[in-house]
Amino acid sequence: MTVRTMAGEINEGSVPAYYREVYEAIRCRTDEKVQVEVFQRLLQRTDLSKALLGQIAENVDSTDGFLSKLSVYKALALIAFAQQGKQPSPKLLENCIQELPKPQLGEPRDLSALRMQPAQEDVLTVSQTLDKLLARDTVKVELIPEKKGLFLKHVEYQLTSQRYKISVYRRYSDFDVFHEILLQRFAYRVVPALPPKRMLKGVLTNVSERDFIEGRRRALGRFINLVARHPFFSEDELIKTFLTFSGSDVQTKLRDSYKKTGDEFMTNRIATLAKEYLPADIQAQFSTSRELIRNVHNSFNKLRDRAERMAERSKENATDLLQFGRELSTLGSDASSLPSLASSQSTWGTLRQSLKSLSVEFAVLSDKAAQQGTREEDDVVEKLNLFLDLLQSYRDLCERHEKGVLHEHQRALHKYGMMKRQMMSASVQPKEQASVEQLESRIVQMGAVWNELQPKLGCLFGANNGLKPPI
Repeated sequence: MTVRTMAGEINEGSVPAYYREVYEAIRCRTDEKVQVEVFQRLLQRTDLSKALLGQIAENVDSTDGFLSKLSVYKALALIAFAQQGKQPSPKLLENCIQELPKPQLGEPRDLSALRMQPAQEDVLTVSQTLDKLLARDTVKVELIPEKKGLFLKHVEYQLTSQRYKISVYRRYSDFDVFHEILLQRFAYRVVPALPPKRMLKGVLTNVSERDFIEGRRRALGRFINLVARHPFFSEDELIKTFLTFSGSDVQTKLRDSYKKTGDEFMTNRIATLAKEYLPADIQAQFSTSRELIRNVHNSFNKLRDRAERMAERSKENATDLLQFGRELSTLGSDASSLPSLASSQSTWGTLRQSLKSLSVEFAVLSDKAAQQGTREEDDVVEKLNLFLDLLQSYRDLCERHEKGVLHEHQRALHKYGMMKRQMMSASVQPKEQASVEQLESRIVQMGAVWNELQPKLGCLFGANNGLKPPI
């Protein structure tokens, strides 16, 4: 077979059969392209040096993460030349007048495994260490109440981003709009939940308004830090706008930013290949994962509750120790004179000094207990709350998927029903048209018969009996 090339390009109609078989084994099942990730796996089977692999990759065109059919053929030819000890370059293709050499890649049917390898390792998952995620940003959220006092409608928050070196002021409504737009833009990713805007009924008797606002401040801090450290959210224009825009209407700015970018799923190249990455038992895996997340969430919720009680007991213990020490100090500071019949003045004086000294020790113990309670609250309870927020985000994502799948399923059924009715209508229409034509013919015939009968019938009834004269 002779292969004609032009300017280093391959004529598709004259490639060897092996090239076609390799291409069919590794191409996407939804179109005629080959993913760059799959092509890179193919290069790893060549046993060529990194330098040669780099030269081959440089001479192969790829667009938006894909190789065309001709680019794959060109790559296979360059691989074969490199395996023969030649430097892979387009000139080899220009000067080739014989059949293109066969690359040593094994049987084509075995190469299909390159496409079937779990793509999640390269595309759908991101390997990030906790240190790298934490290093992306740390956002400090502080409460800035109005002078009138702590009221829900007056609460404002100061957000200070370590990454952007700037502080901005946000209200809860700004967080709410930001969260809503995140769900629209990243519908298929884990989006942390927001804390409630107001206290729920039945909570007022147990939690003061001040404690509620402080708890919500902590929850908003967890929310914004999870978003700011997310591998994808952190690089999006939305999070940058929320953490840096100092104008008067950040909500409008966020909406305008979303209009420019739209739904991530609609513009992501992976979306067109979604079926390529889904295992056959996706529904079973989804159900198992959802149940596992539910069980883990429930268990950690109980752990968090216990940790909160422990932290609360440490704070109460600190208060009790402090009060105990104050009472000892009161006794030790009592300068009242004793009656003559009482015990020795020197004995009571020594005892008072001891009590006063002991009160200082209890103050130290109280301070340590308070520090212990704060550490338990910040280092244990808050981290458990952070993990619970993340787990709840996964549960919310599962619910969104279920509702989305159900919605799409219902839409598909409705569309199918409409198409079926249209098909039935189209099949019935010719018969209905014929029936109409027959009816019209019968009406015309009946009209003619009536015109013939009308004069005769008129003779049977006097004064035509209400009958009109013939036309």
